[in-house]
Amino acid sequence: VQLQASGGGLVQAGGSLRLSCAASGGTFSSFDMGWFRQAPGNEREFVVGFRRSDSRTYYLESVKGRFTISRDNAKNTVYLQMNSLKPEDTAVYYCAAHTGGRIITSSLRNPSAYNIWGQGTQVTVSS
Repeated sequence: VQLQASGGGLVQAGGSLRLSCAASGGTFSSFDMGWFRQAPGNEREFVVGFRRSDSRTYYLESVKGRFTISRDNAKNTVYLQMNSLKPEDTAVYYCAAHTGGRIITSSLRNPSAYNIWGQGTQVTVSS
């Protein structure tokens, strides 16, 4: 399975972007999916995760109400709609998939729980 992330770019504060993550070589609907981000000098940070077993979604507190994850199983694609962007959202954004067994909530937020990663897409928010 491979993941291909796209949709990053430069946007002014308050603007919006939609990231896409296309999966190939696997049954997309059987994956738990997550978006993470990493700013220079920082560790990779959980942004949002979707758990397939109960279709629950978990968000980083600072992006709640601004970011929304969605998925189109027919297109094997997951999206991250980002609205009201802030300069502190600037980072490289990565999509990731967990293809193993049931994942617990705490693991959903842990990068090490994901076994497949996309290449990352840069999001830069100017003030």
